Amino acid sequence: MRIIVGISGASGVQLGIAVLRALRTHGDIETHLVMTDGAKAILPLECKETLAQVEALADVVHDNRNLAACISSGSFRTDGMIVAPCSMKSLSAIVNAYDDDLLVRAADVCRKEGRKVVLVPREMPLNQAHLRNLLRAADDGYVICPPMLTFYNGAETTDEQVEHVVGKVLMQFGIDYELFRPWEG
Repeated sequence: MRIIVGISGASGVQLGIAVLRALRTHGDIETHLVMTDGAKAILPLECKETLAQVEALADVVHDNRNLAACISSGSFRTDGMIVAPCSMKSLSAIVNAYDDDLLVRAADVCRKEGRKVVLVPREMPLNQAHLRNLLRAADDGYVICPPMLTFYNGAETTDEQVEHVVGKVLMQFGIDYELFRPWEG
């Protein structure tokens, strides 16, 4: 299995890091990472991990400016893409196929090839433009998986809430995640 992980410049960069960590526990999944400049700027503000540590979690790291990277082509087979977090800027570019950077181009390529793309939007509150773009993304076949708080799983920490979101995202690809506690009602 091969999955692209995009981390854009929204608060919640740790969501993308948690996705990379979870995928790394599966030895048969090759990960391709692309981070926006915004994500790289937010990383030291929100996380203890360095850029080098985050990049080390991926099998392949791509420069977001490199529109000639393998993940920009539909001929390069992947099982899809996860954008976590997905900023409203990246969301707008994705729904408009404004392929000005590699993260957006890779998402566009995945959808045009019929591959799954899961967007983890991070903004609150949402305005009408955000909601229109989320609806357009859903109409275009993107999976919208916002990092909503859950309480049925007994999570007591923010880290446990993040692990729950990661489990829900990976579930979209049929990937089990040992730290995910599903509803048992």
